[in-house]
Amino acid sequence: MIIRIDSLDRPELAPFARLTEAQLRSRLTPENALIIVESPKVIEVALRSGCRPVALLCEEKHIAGDAASIIAACPEMPVYTGSRSLLAQLTGYTLTRGVLCAMRRPEAPAVEEICSGARRVVVLQEVSDSTNIGSIFRSAAALGFDAVLLTRDCCDPLGRRAARVSMGSVFLVPWTWIDAPVSTLHSLGFKTAALALRPGCINIDDPTLAAEERLALILGSEGYGLPPATIEGSDHVVCIPMSHTVDSLNVAATAAIALWQLRP
Repeated sequence: MIIRIDSLDRPELAPFARLTEAQLRSRLTPENALIIVESPKVIEVALRSGCRPVALLCEEKHIAGDAASIIAACPEMPVYTGSRSLLAQLTGYTLTRGVLCAMRRPEAPAVEEICSGARRVVVLQEVSDSTNIGSIFRSAAALGFDAVLLTRDCCDPLGRRAARVSMGSVFLVPWTWIDAPVSTLHSLGFKTAALALRPGCINIDDPTLAAEERLALILGSEGYGLPPATIEGSDHVVCIPMSHTVDSLNVAATAAIALWQLRP
């Protein structure tokens, strides 16, 4: 159903314009919580993963173009459309590839559920940059990791920017929030490896790491790294060797290297 808009005041447009991501996630009842997914390719990945569409917002030229297959796959979904300048005014930013989709937010599973049978998982603690979150999910999907666990002080993987940067990988890799200390993963049969610069740390290519049957790789915040308690409670403290007096890498770059080295 195509609905052409010329006003920004329609209540149906609130998810795209007037609700923050926190409001989309928290102010609605869980069964009605929403996410906003940006760009046709990412929307298609989300649909294939089982996400339920609510409404589409796109530039007029994309109705018969980039959004055509999405509209055909969801014939009952309302499609709001208007000029590029109007939609930029509505959302506050120029749309990437001109298409946004409001979808029901998938429910996060239990830690025990997504770790059952997993051999390699990534744990993110205090990673607050959405671009880094999206990049890490993309690496985790590409390199065959089984799951991603995030502490509550990480940014939301289903936020618009994180999902777009991940190219939809946030809908492909099982993930959930971990509320207990990371050390509780020992009770699920995992050895833990903390990425940190500490005396006595082992290199990422140390064969003892690859030999671990079940391994949880832990990465910390962009600015401060991992908390001391997490490092001290880990089975291994791991570093990536550096040259030219460089002391560390961005967390997304660190993750890509570590996940490649320790892929299952």
